[in-house]
Amino acid sequence: ASRMRPFADGVRGLQRMVRDIARELGKQVQFEIEGLNTQVDRDILEKLEAPINHLLRNALDHGLETPEERRAAGKPEQARLRLAAMHSSGMLSIVVEDDGRGMDLEVLRRKIVERKMVSEEMARDLSEAELMDFIFLPGFSTRDQVTEISGRGVGLDVVHSVVQEMHGVVHAHAEPGRGMRFHMQLPLTLSVMRSLMVEIGGEPYAFPLAQIHRSLKLPRGAIETMEGRQYFTLGNQHVGLVDACQLLELEGAGTDNDEICVVVLGERMDRYGFVVDGFLGEKSLAVLPLDPRLGKVRDVAAASILENGDPCLILDVEDMLRSADLLVSGSRLQRIGDRAARQEEKARKRILVVDDSITVREVERNMLANRGYEVEVAVDGMDGWNAVRTGDYDLVISDIDMPRMNGFEFVSMIKNDPKLRTLPVMIVSYKDREEDRDRGLEVGADYYLTKGSFHDETLLDAVADLIGEA
Repeated sequence: ASRMRPFADGVRGLQRMVRDIARELGKQVQFEIEGLNTQVDRDILEKLEAPINHLLRNALDHGLETPEERRAAGKPEQARLRLAAMHSSGMLSIVVEDDGRGMDLEVLRRKIVERKMVSEEMARDLSEAELMDFIFLPGFSTRDQVTEISGRGVGLDVVHSVVQEMHGVVHAHAEPGRGMRFHMQLPLTLSVMRSLMVEIGGEPYAFPLAQIHRSLKLPRGAIETMEGRQYFTLGNQHVGLVDACQLLELEGAGTDNDEICVVVLGERMDRYGFVVDGFLGEKSLAVLPLDPRLGKVRDVAAASILENGDPCLILDVEDMLRSADLLVSGSRLQRIGDRAARQEEKARKRILVVDDSITVREVERNMLANRGYEVEVAVDGMDGWNAVRTGDYDLVISDIDMPRMNGFEFVSMIKNDPKLRTLPVMIVSYKDREEDRDRGLEVGADYYLTKGSFHDETLLDAVADLIGEA
């Protein structure tokens, strides 16, 4: 049997529902359905029933005015409510719109500040589209009363989550006194997904096209840094940059091109630009579920097979946004552009020297650099901790007595970090008491050397023992 059904099959009872509710509320409503012959995947048609129902009930209950209210506002007594389905740019578009009271954006702005969702200052800068995205949050409503018609506290988050489940997006547009418009964009079928193909770490990956906010080639000069995080400006919004290779834990050659390829995902305040190695064009992919024995694979939604027989993973946008949040909150983001440099330096082992004495730092740096190692320095334990989380080192050499964070604390934090615990750490200190050596090894140091007893070869031999020659 064909997967496709006319839109009419999914909206049979809606005319009666709208008529009955309008009568119950004492409202006069002209309800139009357009695109009855539009072909829709039967699974999508089934899943659309709940969000369409909710949007229509919402419009009838909250959006459309009574004949008296409309007359007072200089509008025709009969309100208009429209539902339309159409194919547009390889996607299914569903529109629900009315000519009712709309929504006052300033009331909405005030509500999100009252609920402490954003600061007053940030709220002032939000565009209409960004403001409207807040109405899809769980439990959010600008009205205080709950009614039988549009549900007991069920908000537009239901619409949002169902659409998201189908790899689609929903946006709202409001004009005070003029009406509301909801626009759902969905794949034409759940078994075939229109996707943007990209290259990440030398492999093809697919992003569901409907969930991409924007894809662009960004000049490297447009990358800015604030509080150690890289971002670029899109419209009036700062969008943080995340290396997709790092997120998916892939090795990649990186590139030193003048432009980087960025896929912008997410909504509201949760938006990131994922840096990929290249764009490979748009494709319609047959969606193949992953083997259930694998369980949920992080950041991956499904798989597909390309024309040449190669497998391709379809990325899970919501998962990727969560993973990006975790990288940011853990201050583990790698800098964009470092990957190419890291690949060039791969042959040269990288060492981080952490010491508050400039003399000791420079002596150790020169000794190690002359032997062929790539050396970076940090001025104390805190500086070292920030460096080691964002860098890619083969060895850390640390002093003990330092301001802000001493060497014992620094080594302990490295060895307690799940991703850093295997990183070799050497303590080089003037402290030569047995208890200091024991404590250093106890917190996880792999080697303890006293500054008073070492000459060039002692340090270099110890380094070679731990990580090999440069």
